[in-house]
Amino acid sequence: MTSDSFPSPQDSPLVWREDGLPQSRLYGDVYFSSADGLAETRAVFLEGCGLPGAWEGRDRFVVGELGFGTGLNIAALLDLWRREKPAGGRLHIFSIEAHPITRDEAARALAVWPELGQAAQVLLDHWPSAARGFHRIDLPGFDATLDLAVMDVAQALASWSGMADAWFLDGFSPALNPAMWSEEILAAVAARTARGGRAATFTVAGAVRRGLAAAGFAWEKRPGFGRKRERLEATFPGERASPASPRSLAIVGGGIAAASLARAARAEGLVVTVLDADRDKASGNPAALVTPALDAGGGPRAAFPAQALARAAALYDALPDAVLARGVLRLATGPRDPDRFAAVTGQDLFAAGEMTALDAEAASAALGEPALAALRMDLARVVEPAAILTAWRGEAIAAEVARLDRTEDGWRLLDADGAELAIVDLVALAGGADMARLWPQAPIRPVRGQTSWTGPTDEATAPAAFGGYAVPTRQGGVLFGATHDRGETASDLREADHERNRTALAKGRPELAARLAEVPLDGRAAVRATTADHLPLAGAVPGGSEGLFVLGGLGGRGFTTAPLLAEHVVALMLGAPSPLPRDLAALVDPGR
Repeated sequence: MTSDSFPSPQDSPLVWREDGLPQSRLYGDVYFSSADGLAETRAVFLEGCGLPGAWEGRDRFVVGELGFGTGLNIAALLDLWRREKPAGGRLHIFSIEAHPITRDEAARALAVWPELGQAAQVLLDHWPSAARGFHRIDLPGFDATLDLAVMDVAQALASWSGMADAWFLDGFSPALNPAMWSEEILAAVAARTARGGRAATFTVAGAVRRGLAAAGFAWEKRPGFGRKRERLEATFPGERASPASPRSLAIVGGGIAAASLARAARAEGLVVTVLDADRDKASGNPAALVTPALDAGGGPRAAFPAQALARAAALYDALPDAVLARGVLRLATGPRDPDRFAAVTGQDLFAAGEMTALDAEAASAALGEPALAALRMDLARVVEPAAILTAWRGEAIAAEVARLDRTEDGWRLLDADGAELAIVDLVALAGGADMARLWPQAPIRPVRGQTSWTGPTDEATAPAAFGGYAVPTRQGGVLFGATHDRGETASDLREADHERNRTALAKGRPELAARLAEVPLDGRAAVRATTADHLPLAGAVPGGSEGLFVLGGLGGRGFTTAPLLAEHVVALMLGAPSPLPRDLAALVDPGR
């Protein structure tokens, strides 16, 4: 079959040769050997890094890769890991790709090796978008996680927080892509290599040998694969440390922060206990909006919400019955908004089609009533909080933690009478505005908010945000709001605040507000936890004892940011690779 049978997009980094091999349009090199790409991967990278022997007896093993390409190396690694992994082991993979190909292109390339079966399929089923940044990818059934960095190799290595036990150095040929093999890049690889770690590559180019040696690796030539006479295996000095891993975690709180932490911690093998004095208090609305805080200026404050939104959407979409609506309109409310929307759509933080600027005609058609303009956010969601909490949080102990006592090797959690509630290795504070009881220095500012919602109506509500928001509920009603009162902590339901919400709805959705004008309202008031710089707190409690962490200060965007931030906090707990690049981790560091 010729390349014309399966054309690639014109902007694809890949072209298909007449022999069916994928070749880089940018570098003129093939993605894998014409002899047998899978056999080459197994010989050069898996055997070259001493796998599976290198992970024997390990509860966590980390593999790094330069050059994700078609995903062949990772599919082969997953296939081996599934067959030979140690009992209870977790595999973390970090790969870098500056020029990602499409899922369909990868599927065609990997179809050559049906023996990869489920390992190839799980990659294809979770193929990442081409948006610039870090992408955390679940690999269900494999006890494995992939973090793919879509960016320049130097930036990716500088941004990653992990330490690899093995490296697959699989960039295009040093002669065609010398920047991937420079001394600076190989030194950055060494800086992200655990003691006793291994590296393997198909090339024995002099510049690569010298770069590895300069970075501290000891290298040896080995028999090559196919037409290549030789390949390299390298070892980093030192012996692998084997610190005792924490086994148990107590989470204080019951809302989306606590639920996200429970999900992420259990996925990493921790035994989780959730303690929540009022299980109905947190994240208790019938619907929640999952949208990013838009930043047209770019930079870390734009990258963080973009990455958080993508991760939240993927996780919620995997939950049965959690998603009430996909896609949300951000309505223009002022003359500058159309320009801001256009700037957002031009950011490479989102893949093509994930953000679309709509003019007045298109926005009005999508909304169902007149609108000035809008930004269609395809990854935004409306979700049902109860479904997510049920799936992720699990059973919670209905008890108020009054005191935390540090022990020789963990923590004791006590109630007001001094009765012991739990003994654990780690503690996470995720109680929203209530966390100041256990962390008096918490830089939390309370903000009271009241939402309003109707019972079942005949309204087909297009989800929209406009300063306020209006979204559908599972019961067929409309939820809208919310008020924003700094410093207030009361949770009583107020008729005056229903009227404030009606007024805000009338400004953003006047026709909808008119149709709901006489409809009775129910509602809920709660206290949001915010910070002075409007950024979350995710990490170790500053100045606190070892093993005490926090996830809070999420404001009104907890359902957007909590899933990704919880994975970051759990990574910090376990010394595992974080899904957050270093600059984004610094944004949310509680000690900033």
